Amino acid sequence: MDEALLRSLTPGVLGILVRRGADFAAAEDAVQDALVEAVRVWPEDPPRDAMGWLVTVAWRRFLDATRADTARRRREDLVEEEPAAGPASAVDDTLRLYFLCAHPSLTPSSAVALTLRAVGGLTTRQIARAYLVPEATMAQRISRAKRTVSGVRFDRPGDVATVLRVLYLVFNEGYSGDVDLAAEAIRLTRQLAARVDHPEVAGLLALMLLHHARRAARTGPDGSLVPLADQDRSRWDTASIAEGVAILQAALARDRLGEFQAQAAVAALHADAPSAEDTDWVQIVEWYDELVRLTDNPVVRLNRAVAVGEADGPRAGLAALAALDDSLPRHTAAAAYLHERDGDLATAARLYAEAAHKAPDLAERDHLTRQAARLNARLDR
Repeated sequence: MDEALLRSLTPGVLGILVRRGADFAAAEDAVQDALVEAVRVWPEDPPRDAMGWLVTVAWRRFLDATRADTARRRREDLVEEEPAAGPASAVDDTLRLYFLCAHPSLTPSSAVALTLRAVGGLTTRQIARAYLVPEATMAQRISRAKRTVSGVRFDRPGDVATVLRVLYLVFNEGYSGDVDLAAEAIRLTRQLAARVDHPEVAGLLALMLLHHARRAARTGPDGSLVPLADQDRSRWDTASIAEGVAILQAALARDRLGEFQAQAAVAALHADAPSAEDTDWVQIVEWYDELVRLTDNPVVRLNRAVAVGEADGPRAGLAALAALDDSLPRHTAAAAYLHERDGDLATAARLYAEAAHKAPDLAERDHLTRQAARLNARLDR
């Protein structure tokens, strides 16, 4: 069973059913039934035309469900004649599905779940395992999302920025269980890049590749976090770095700078440095200045303050940090790091311990606790 093939065909099959007049929610259910049937049948009896087979089975499942639902008798004219089986239409509906799943009326979590299911071809069970929630909870989330977008039609190009936000959310979920969401986000963004000629789509793909290239070095053998400066750079994926840099350079050459391109430029400068000491922090600060101009995001300003601390010294970084709201996520951890760089170990140790209590997950909390313990041990000597 070629699971990758099934997943790549899913959006096309769904698009054909919707174009024939099927309601999105009912069509999506029918496609999922067809995928289950393919998993059961194909290993023993593979079809000659995989796409045509899926369209035929999904359409029949949709017709069966429609005929059985008395509340949908208004669709009787739709089910009187079933289109003859044969080669599927070559029209590509994947892009349309991207915009539908990123509909502004959906919450971010619902948009992500619907994208993974309708465009990514994942099952509800796989998505639930990836997000570490019960399958019933994820099924309800997807059902609500499908009801929200049912009947929505697109007569003009959708909002690329919204689609990119959804894909970025998928990537940032990382991975767990049997679904690697970071890799899945890269796969889906590649699909989008093949269909949309937009520098920010390329920028997001480059950003994902450059971050993903460092994944193997981000944790130690015991699962502990390894900061960027301490990572074994020989474990970075040089092929992904080279691809990400090439994609980024082509996007930047179009002179239509966006925030994902600027973020990717920062990641590329880190990837280009043979060691932490060789990092071009001055250029990184310049790119953060561009990001501040583009987004005025307080988290970007926080990251810029740390970069200033590397480029111009820890006191300059602390001065930049002092201008920001200290309730920002990781503000305390950044202050601890800069105070340590400035030689104030007692303040740094206290702030590391304080930051550990605010950490969003166990791995980060353990890392910050170890940092505090390390400095306290030095102070006790």
